[in-house]
Amino acid sequence: MRVPFYMQIRQYIMDHIQQGKWKPNDKIPSENELAEKFQVSRITVKKALDALVEEGIIYRIQGRGSFVAKKEDSEHIIYPNNVSQQNSSKLIACIIPRLNSQFITIMMSEIEELLAQHGYRVILCQTYDSQQLETQILKEVLRLGVDGLIIYPAEGETYNEEILKLTIEKFPLVLIDRYFRGIGANSVCTDNVLGAYEATKHLLELGHTKIGIVSSIPEGTTSIEDRIKGFEKALTEYNIPIDHRLYLLDLHLTLEEHDHINKDKIKNFLSNHRDITALFLVNNGLTVIEAALEMGYTIPQDLSMIMFDDYEFSHLHKVPPTCIRQQETLLAQEAVKLMISTIENPLQKRQQIFVPPKLIVRSSTDVCQTSTNQHVD
Repeated sequence: MRVPFYMQIRQYIMDHIQQGKWKPNDKIPSENELAEKFQVSRITVKKALDALVEEGIIYRIQGRGSFVAKKEDSEHIIYPNNVSQQNSSKLIACIIPRLNSQFITIMMSEIEELLAQHGYRVILCQTYDSQQLETQILKEVLRLGVDGLIIYPAEGETYNEEILKLTIEKFPLVLIDRYFRGIGANSVCTDNVLGAYEATKHLLELGHTKIGIVSSIPEGTTSIEDRIKGFEKALTEYNIPIDHRLYLLDLHLTLEEHDHINKDKIKNFLSNHRDITALFLVNNGLTVIEAALEMGYTIPQDLSMIMFDDYEFSHLHKVPPTCIRQQETLLAQEAVKLMISTIENPLQKRQQIFVPPKLIVRSSTDVCQTSTNQHVD
């Protein structure tokens, strides 16, 4: 995801104020200086400064520049959640794309149980992968006076600006499965680079060198971008050239109505790359396996496959998949721990926590066969 430049400038100024580098009534850099530093237009800088003036963080004196506002004028803007325990709602909103996978279901159940142990109730909301609905939900739960937010962000090419705003204002929130590049925000994620690296290494150690990668569109989703990074890291370490012709990165998210579209893309990809002996499936794993079986591939003899994420009853699948399993319970524990500590101390430094996944070897991977897949129809 791309952070708008004006938000980066806003964060830069807020950080300097909160760290005490710029004190009340100190002059901050001019529009020209900020424009040069961030390599942007003065219009972009002005947008950031206008927002800070409106929020009472800085003030302007015509002909002299912009200055840091007094603490009492800006404190209620920087820390909107700074309420006493007596006024606490004891409500945490958990905002997720969909409650449609074992991964999310287990994690949300664990989060709800752990928060209850701390006296908090959970409001669970689904965005159905829509950033517009995500923004609407955020505004609604904030009106309810929630004490904190645990957010599994909807995918998009840019960050949701409502989440960015809350992050900069130090509202207690924790991101799950995503993190902001260039913006300090609490996040708890699987170590996707490590997981993808281990998945690819597993295939390489089985003798595969022609390894394809299949994914939904990566732009804007740090988890997918990191999995691709881990995939390429393993290839590089094993001196295997990175061949972007073996990349299929435009599948839809796993929804039933997209299955036939995804399968057509997968079948076309495999038909055009008969030399591939193994696939790393970033997501949509079972759909890829089903498409290959429909084409007549025998898995793993013709084509080894390893997927990121496990599925309920996957061990009972016609081809039990080798996978990288995320540790949902540990992710939930870390998210709740970070949520509670941030509510209790809103000024604490924001943290990025990465949880290592586990390699689960089943029946969809095997030693590379030297023959190609020319016989598959």
